[in-house]
Amino acid sequence: MYAKTDEPSTVNVTQAKIKLVLYWHMHQPEYRDLASGEFMLPWTYLHVIKDYVDMVAHLEAQPHAKAVVNFAPILLEQIAEYALQVNHYLQQQTPIRDALLAALVSPELPSEPEAKLTLMKHCLRAHRERQINRYPAFAKLAQMVDWLDQHFDAIPYLTNQFIADLLVWYHLSWLGETVKLTNPRVQHLIAKGSGFTYAERIELLEIMGDLLTHVLCRYHALVKNGQIELSMTPYAHPIMPLLLDINSAREAMPGVSLPELSTYPGGAARVRWQLEKGLQVFKQFFGFTPQGCWPSEGSICEHTLQLLSEFGFTWTASGGTVLRNSLQVEPTAQPPSVHFPFKLEATNIVCFFRDDGLSDKIGFDYSTWHADDAVADLIGHLETIASAPIASQTVAIIMDGENAWEHFPENGYHFLQGLYQKLVAHPMIDLCTFSDCLQASTSVQPLPKVVAGSWVYGNFATWIGNTDKNRAWDMLIEAKYVFDQVLAEDTLTIAHRLAAEQQLAICEGSDWFWWFGDYNPSEAVSNFEKQFRLNLSNLYSLLNKTPPAYLALSFTQGHGAPVMGGTMRLGSEA
Repeated sequence: MYAKTDEPSTVNVTQAKIKLVLYWHMHQPEYRDLASGEFMLPWTYLHVIKDYVDMVAHLEAQPHAKAVVNFAPILLEQIAEYALQVNHYLQQQTPIRDALLAALVSPELPSEPEAKLTLMKHCLRAHRERQINRYPAFAKLAQMVDWLDQHFDAIPYLTNQFIADLLVWYHLSWLGETVKLTNPRVQHLIAKGSGFTYAERIELLEIMGDLLTHVLCRYHALVKNGQIELSMTPYAHPIMPLLLDINSAREAMPGVSLPELSTYPGGAARVRWQLEKGLQVFKQFFGFTPQGCWPSEGSICEHTLQLLSEFGFTWTASGGTVLRNSLQVEPTAQPPSVHFPFKLEATNIVCFFRDDGLSDKIGFDYSTWHADDAVADLIGHLETIASAPIASQTVAIIMDGENAWEHFPENGYHFLQGLYQKLVAHPMIDLCTFSDCLQASTSVQPLPKVVAGSWVYGNFATWIGNTDKNRAWDMLIEAKYVFDQVLAEDTLTIAHRLAAEQQLAICEGSDWFWWFGDYNPSEAVSNFEKQFRLNLSNLYSLLNKTPPAYLALSFTQGHGAPVMGGTMRLGSEA
């Protein structure tokens, strides 16, 4: 931790204000096996009860603060499904189709040693320092699980109470800090520490069910108050430029090795499907059409911008390195200012670009700082930008709205609370939304061309180019050929066709390719690789085709230890 400083900053109050947009991206892939309805991984509901509720609570606490929040449509559907399942369980005892959540309230816990160990290890999938070691009772249980993992013969001697306490503590550790500070029932459970009863496990589920049920309504209420703007991604979060033209990866990486099957058939139609479905789902939940679209992972190309413009979006956003590449600025030269929106010729959509330096400071640096120092440092950088002799600047801080906070003390509570307070009161900063900027006639710069890329390094290396990622693309492309053939034969019922279209969309999601590669952690690679193969197998089954034998075999493994566990990437390699 860094020493706290109370030295006031100096600022020229006669300087024109800069516009600052905080853009929080909320996104989880489809974790359900759509064939069975089972959730294979618990990350959607865990991020709801921790990050999504905390992020909206910070805005509720500062009525004059503004932000833009992006929701992937596939995430919205999963949140609703979790809320439905929890409420049905509490009212009718209908089984919950998520193994971890179901275990929390199961009267009978696993009896087999293997099943016990698996469940216990799943209850350690949390930040060891920030979430587990923060609570001595939980830390002690975790140490015992570590020992049991090395002494398997001792597992049969475990009591159900041990596992019940572990389950309760795991979910308590994932609750948002704003919930822990305001909910007396949660405070009672934390204070009790051990010996949790079945009734208390049910009570904890009731608390989480309430959070799941109301979280989206809380964001919608802030929209109605004019405090936030909501945007969307394409339905299942695909990398649109790669669907449109896999060879677009060469624009930022000329020497990249691409999949053997170097064309995704019918890619433009699939991008349109993903956008249309995304809009349909967004309007179903919020009742209006968004003005902005965050193209999955900030991935754009000229064709992508043309399609977004055609769909009526007024703004989009991408990474700062994409702008540098598009303006062909040498690394040693003065980089272009990312503090202006740009517009590609022959389109009607404005593109804002991420300030990678400031965004990455929040995502990767400030979690180890004292909150006051981190806020002061960020404000200082913003004041420096504001003091430059350039008018009408717009700074876009764009980042993951969920994965960063578990690395901060108390889920980033003190940092976010202090940041909003300082920004709202600052005489040189106008906290606003992207649509606010456009309505204020912000200066828009011309963009002669776009070099295809994403907010990660300005290229697509995170999703294509390595052996394992390319193999996954080959699998997807082969499945798409079969999909096209079956649909051309017109042998499917309407219901089967719609289900196959949705299943294909899930397979097109960006997350599977993100995790493939040995530089990622082994458990994450294994989980996402199994889910990808399952999704493809389900697609073949919906098409009344036998899945290829290779889908039964693992094709990628991980053994790396990337920063932040691999859930986030820096905007620039520099």
